Amino acid sequence: MELIKKIKQAEAEAQQIIEQAKSQAAEQAEASRQKRLKQTEQAEHERRKAIEAAVAEAGSQGKAEVANLKVEAEQRRRELREKTQGKIPTAAARVMDYLKG
Repeated sequence: MELIKKIKQAEAEAQQIIEQAKSQAAEQAEASRQKRLKQTEQAEHERRKAIEAAVAEAGSQGKAEVANLKVEAEQRRRELREKTQGKIPTAAARVMDYLKG
């Protein structure tokens, strides 16, 4: 009888140990899941931050390029005006001579 009691007690203890192990495993699995979720959220936050920074940088580079192109276009207009300014009277005289004929 005593042996049967000890066996039943050992079985009960074993069952209790199994339940504790299951509980601990579930807690560890949940903790791991939460950790992965947090890491994923952090990575997503960093990715968004990097995208926003890249967009802002591209915007500033685009504005700078537009400003440079405007300056270059104005400079080319001036150069063209300077080159053609001296030729206008001659060209006008030729046209007038042609029209007089």
